[in-house]
Amino acid sequence: MPATERPTSPRPRRRRKDTGPAWTSPGEKATLVGFLDYLRDSIAGKVADVPEPQVRTAGVPSGTSLLGLIRHLGHVERFYFLGEPIVDLRRTLRPDPQETVDGLLADYRETIARANEVVDGWTDLAGPAPRPPGRGLPPTQRWVLVHMIEETARHAGHADILREQIDGSTGR
Repeated sequence: MPATERPTSPRPRRRRKDTGPAWTSPGEKATLVGFLDYLRDSIAGKVADVPEPQVRTAGVPSGTSLLGLIRHLGHVERFYFLGEPIVDLRRTLRPDPQETVDGLLADYRETIARANEVVDGWTDLAGPAPRPPGRGLPPTQRWVLVHMIEETARHAGHADILREQIDGSTGR
């Protein structure tokens, strides 16, 4: 096939929305935060518009649900970026009966805004990140950003599977 020809695909390719700070701003911190924000938006989008009780129904034997993933990520963001303690990490995956999709999504988005304010003030990613008292030496700010990209991406993958089980929805 000549270099100018492209193979045809049975379905049209969707363009990625790679327009945020990770792709337009120079610098390591902007790139890391841009990727993290992209993943945060992706997982929040997987939860949006899913009705009760499916949004909180476990889709796998471990008990993981879409709503539980949002709740969990909010707790993890507060731990790593805001220095708030987590009593029982496993418990963060189980939403309480009175917690709602709208409430947990609003809490997650507010936590993200607070976390990004903290990160905006970071000038040296080799410096220590916030840490709850009594938890040992803090990791570097760079480690926290990379870890949160990994944590959010892993759970976004879980959310992809759970959402597909609920209504067949795929993609970001």
